[in-house]
Amino acid sequence: MMASEFEAYRGLFVAESRENHENLVKNLLILEKGPDQNAIDEIFRSVHTLKGASASMGYAEMERLCHAMEDVFQLVRSGSAEVSEDLGNLLLACSDVLEEMIDDIEGGGDSSSKNADDQVFALKDWLGQRGKVTEAKKAPAKGKKKEMTPPDAPAGNGETPAGSMPEYTMVITVSPECAMKDVRAMLAIGNLEALGTIRSMTPSKEQVDEGNFDGVLNLTIASDAGENALKTAAQGTEIASVEIRPAHGVAPEEKSPAAAPRKPAEADRKPGAADKSREIKNLRVDIAQLDHIMNLVEDLVINRGRLKQIAEQHKIKEMDEAIGMVERSVSELQNLMMLIRMIPLNHIFNRLPRVVRDVAQYDGKEVEFVMEGGETELDRSVMDGLNDPLLHLIRNAVNHGIEAPDIREKAGKPRKGFVKLSAHRDRDNVIIELIDDGAGINIEKVKRKAVEKGLVTQDAVDTYTIDQAIDLLFQPGFSTADKITDISGRGVGLDVVKRSIEALKGTIRVETTPGKGSRFELLLPPTMAIVDIMIVRVNGRRLGIPISSIVEVANYEREGTHTIGKGEAVLLRDEVLQLLWLTDMVGASDVCEILIVVQYQKRKCCIPVDLVEGKQEVVVKPLSSFIGNTRGVSGVTILGDGEVIPVLDVNTM
Repeated sequence: MMASEFEAYRGLFVAESRENHENLVKNLLILEKGPDQNAIDEIFRSVHTLKGASASMGYAEMERLCHAMEDVFQLVRSGSAEVSEDLGNLLLACSDVLEEMIDDIEGGGDSSSKNADDQVFALKDWLGQRGKVTEAKKAPAKGKKKEMTPPDAPAGNGETPAGSMPEYTMVITVSPECAMKDVRAMLAIGNLEALGTIRSMTPSKEQVDEGNFDGVLNLTIASDAGENALKTAAQGTEIASVEIRPAHGVAPEEKSPAAAPRKPAEADRKPGAADKSREIKNLRVDIAQLDHIMNLVEDLVINRGRLKQIAEQHKIKEMDEAIGMVERSVSELQNLMMLIRMIPLNHIFNRLPRVVRDVAQYDGKEVEFVMEGGETELDRSVMDGLNDPLLHLIRNAVNHGIEAPDIREKAGKPRKGFVKLSAHRDRDNVIIELIDDGAGINIEKVKRKAVEKGLVTQDAVDTYTIDQAIDLLFQPGFSTADKITDISGRGVGLDVVKRSIEALKGTIRVETTPGKGSRFELLLPPTMAIVDIMIVRVNGRRLGIPISSIVEVANYEREGTHTIGKGEAVLLRDEVLQLLWLTDMVGASDVCEILIVVQYQKRKCCIPVDLVEGKQEVVVKPLSSFIGNTRGVSGVTILGDGEVIPVLDVNTM
């Protein structure tokens, strides 16, 4: 029982620690830009929570590292130290070790396999003489004794004698729904003892420990950590409210400023309580279970089509009504499933400021990185495939795009480069843009490199337009890096990015202005599983064309066909549109009286077909590994009568 309970808590610990770790890194990067009291408070809160959680779970190595980080931040917070570049780097290195520890714990370890000695000693080194104070402070903390006060005092404000420490009375109320009120209270008491000396408490610590606790804890604490720090320490999961006010023994001039913020403290309590109830409403579900439900919904969609067809054949009124009800339920279930699988892009975006910082530091560049639209949502399956392409494009923008500060200055630009990542929804699609104000793409260099690598001949390249030259960037094995570094030139080129995006049924477009910068645009479908298709017939075979790609359906008269070069085209509404025959796929047909006009990016073309059978909502299943990826085909679907038909992919045709 105990072991399984511990494992359940392990999952919760990992999930909460990851959130705190992300918050820690985000705010450390904010501090690099300049002093920010809010960021300092956020970092202190995250480190303190990580320390408390790891201590209560018995992960000693993680607790030790968090303790050292907390000691450093106690000084930063009180204003007696500043976050220099060296300290920023050290704290980020500590955060990397913390991440490894969380990974280790998630894998079933207890963080002891990750040695944090280097980081802890470096932090102590930075603290200088205060390192001894930290040691002194740490020993009593273990025994939870009252002698803790004197060593604790210097960390806050220098030489405050224990007697003159501000005292506060606190009322901590544990949430009525909490199953283990005594455990929650003991955690709060432990956190408070780390910040000061508890003078009195009702009920007593022993009574709480024995389980004689009704959910309300009254205590008096002497501490120089400040009202906000004490309140933060006492708050936690399943704590309904924390009231704090200065005790009467405080001198009048100390009392008034401390007493003043009482109204906001009470106002703060309401959102806190709301947050607690919101946590209970949210569930963490294993992604594998969601995928399984999605497969079942897809099967329902296929069988719904089959049932409709049978009902139409037999014309049974009652069956029609029942199928109508089933159809509505399946549609709702399907929409709900889509919504549940949607994840905000922030899940990927939040990791990228760190990548930009590391690449810029490695290259000796200055870069301002801006993100917008992280709340835009995408299906999880699309999100999984997007991680690596985005990472590569961001690295490219900083490494190849942004110039060195001196070069920028000579060109009359600000020394600091600008990179912006934004996302927004456009009709059914999600568009992600990456803009930089760097040197842009050197078209001549691209052509030269392509000829050097034997990708094209010099004669061919001389006739290329700018767009065709940019397309060379996406050829396998193409790189403009002159030397191989940790960042670029490792053979993972833009061809991999393009393949990954096309595998997600998306497209990638590049615009560039030499000397001014580049713009990469990714166009992605919000979800991949269920799509509306138009079913057409060519040469007796059925095919599906996604309705999102279709612009219009028109009549086709063979006399109107013109030959241009090796291809054929027709004039339709004053536009010359190329004809795309599907002869290779389904054989030649003599009928072909209808044109399906499809659009990819800004280019249109026509597919001649014999017959349009109608529209249907279907599940597109990817082609099996036996067949592999086929350009122009996104997958297959099963229609109501059991026939398997290919679904065309206009992006890759």
